[in-house]
Amino acid sequence: MAERIVVGMSGGVDSSVAALLLKRQGYDVIGVFMNNWEETGEDGVCTAVDDWADVRAVCDIIGIPYYAVNFQREYMEGVFRLFLDEYRAGRTPNPDVLCNREIKFKAFLELALQLKADRMATGHFVRTDAAGHLLRGVDPQKDQSYFLYMVHAGQLRRAMFPVGGMTKAEVRAIAAEAGLPVSRKKDSTGVCFIGERNFKRFLQTYLPAQPGDMVSPEGKTVGRHDGLMYYTLGQRRGLGIGGCGTGESWFVIGKDLARNRLLVAQGDDHPMLYSTRAVCTDVTWVAEPPMAEGGTIRCTCKYRYRQQDQPVEAALRDGRLQLRALTPQRAVTPGQSAVLYDGETCLGGGILAEVLDAGCGKDGRG
Repeated sequence: MAERIVVGMSGGVDSSVAALLLKRQGYDVIGVFMNNWEETGEDGVCTAVDDWADVRAVCDIIGIPYYAVNFQREYMEGVFRLFLDEYRAGRTPNPDVLCNREIKFKAFLELALQLKADRMATGHFVRTDAAGHLLRGVDPQKDQSYFLYMVHAGQLRRAMFPVGGMTKAEVRAIAAEAGLPVSRKKDSTGVCFIGERNFKRFLQTYLPAQPGDMVSPEGKTVGRHDGLMYYTLGQRRGLGIGGCGTGESWFVIGKDLARNRLLVAQGDDHPMLYSTRAVCTDVTWVAEPPMAEGGTIRCTCKYRYRQQDQPVEAALRDGRLQLRALTPQRAVTPGQSAVLYDGETCLGGGILAEVLDAGCGKDGRG
């Protein structure tokens, strides 16, 4: 009897080709569409209806059964509430990381096992080995290991990633050759529950805005902000401050939560935008921890998705991950994930909680 694989299908080309390849390899494939967000109006509408139609069309062409499952309650409790809590606390979260942990490799994996599946599969651009290590996808422009660092080896051993060893161009070519209607479908951008809607307007629906002052490093009020939750470190657009003084653009360099002040400064290379030391909480390792409590390793780190790997010294102290970048990093943002790598292997990471030496400057000397 063929091994049964349940494929998480989003309606995009990657998961569609994943299902197609598994079917061609002789597996007993079942397609499942996850509906994680209730469409309730103009704000926050995602493309669930259109995506579900694409899943049905693709599965009919491939010749596999398909189902839709509602994970709205799990998504609200495990992802969206934490998303709001982080913004309420003045941080900038990454809900895609939580979605993979709570929905795709927890709720969906449990569903796959209920369907008597041997394994689950997704269209992520990552690879694994027999031990459950998480490896980068071969396409450096599409590698998604950053978003899966919270997934454990035991879960990865039950998962398959058919497109992880391919480039995006190869995936689209296979879809076109098979006549799949999603072969040229645009990649989704942003968070599902926001889609391409106005982000500020979406947040206003759930969190009350508290306007306040924008303040320069000298303590001078240079403008007004609409609410600290709408801004992130290093942001330039949308500040509404003219280029007074030096004529250079203004950038967000910090947040004073106690006094509800947005800290801003002029110049893309202002010293306050740079730091080398940061602390992470919620530390997660994919497989065996690369260091014991009190230990230190040298590795590389991504402080944000698509960033080039940065050499760091990582230490574990009291369950918190302490990072020292070997070169100053720009706009390290609390709430985002710092993800560690050893070559092709994603080790794990944590949530950036605190920047310790903001102001060190681009050259590290302040």
